[in-house]
Amino acid sequence: MSSRILFLSLCISGCVGSIAPAAAQSAEAVKPGPLIAGAYAQGGFIIAHSPRVKHLVTAHPTGFELNLQRQLNGSAPWHAWYRYPKVGMALVYYDYHNSILGKSYAASIYLNKTFWRTERQQLSFRLGPGIGYFPNRFDLETNHKNTFVSSALNATIQARAEYDVALTPKVAMLLGVAFNHYSNGATAKPNLGINIPTLIVGLNYHQQRNAVPLPLVPGADVPAELGKNFLNVSTSVAFKQRNESDTKLYAVNSVSVIGGRRVNRKSNLLVGLEGFYDRSLIAEQRDTVPAGRSLQDVKKAGIIFGHELLFGRLAFDTHLGFYLYNPYKSNKFYYERIGLKYHFTERLFGAMDLKVHRGAADALEWKIGVKL
Repeated sequence: MSSRILFLSLCISGCVGSIAPAAAQSAEAVKPGPLIAGAYAQGGFIIAHSPRVKHLVTAHPTGFELNLQRQLNGSAPWHAWYRYPKVGMALVYYDYHNSILGKSYAASIYLNKTFWRTERQQLSFRLGPGIGYFPNRFDLETNHKNTFVSSALNATIQARAEYDVALTPKVAMLLGVAFNHYSNGATAKPNLGINIPTLIVGLNYHQQRNAVPLPLVPGADVPAELGKNFLNVSTSVAFKQRNESDTKLYAVNSVSVIGGRRVNRKSNLLVGLEGFYDRSLIAEQRDTVPAGRSLQDVKKAGIIFGHELLFGRLAFDTHLGFYLYNPYKSNKFYYERIGLKYHFTERLFGAMDLKVHRGAADALEWKIGVKL
């Protein structure tokens, strides 16, 4: 569906845009960091996190991955703030050895942060979002047992610990432990999502091992916004399906007024007010409220507290909200949100946020806003 395609394109453009050098450190062209190419085999198991999916956990999925990553070189100040991570793109294939689930294909982008390094060894952690394609999705008539996946396109999050040890000056063996999650953010139902822990073994080819990054320009480690307050005003739209039998997509809108402060090089702290209008709740009441009784107001308002982890123009958002106005109590009194925000200009930003109620996805929000 177009909503999920936009989610992928915004995610990739945001991350790639933030990865690009913010400014050259001198009049001379900055040499890009060295590349690392990898090919890995994977094997794991599916977590049966609900009684509704136990019938699908019948085999161990196996897969294969190709990826390409580049060592950041210090051409932007945030490279040094995070001790020069790598950035990469990966293509991942899984065979679930189950005719109901079939196979999946995914593309993701990620940051890879090294925590321990010697001349021959590296221990690192990798995290990144992407999109997955599932040909065998839920269908009420032809594939009603697939309660894991109800849409062809799904968001994915991959987290991984990696150990890289040199076999030659250029070639290394990689061992890893990973966690993979696939979900469509409740835009279609059922949306129980797949969680796959995996073991990984493969080879890396290093263009240049342990490259030396550029030195940080004096003063570049102090952002101009440090210690300053700002105001974000934004609006969002999301589309969600009520249940498996009602395939109509209902619009969900929100408005936010959020104040923030840059507290250090990597972080903003946030507090603000939000309002929500979820049209699926009107349809829900029409199915359940006795005839002649008036429907409750489905509008909601809340206060949120949040944090932004900053990577140049890109930010990783985490929010915790509490409803202050909630006449139709269709959910708990609080909600969580995680997302990615990208500043197209100094003032204009876009975001993709997953709003969650107690671990269950509520809506995938597309947001546009201005910073004042």
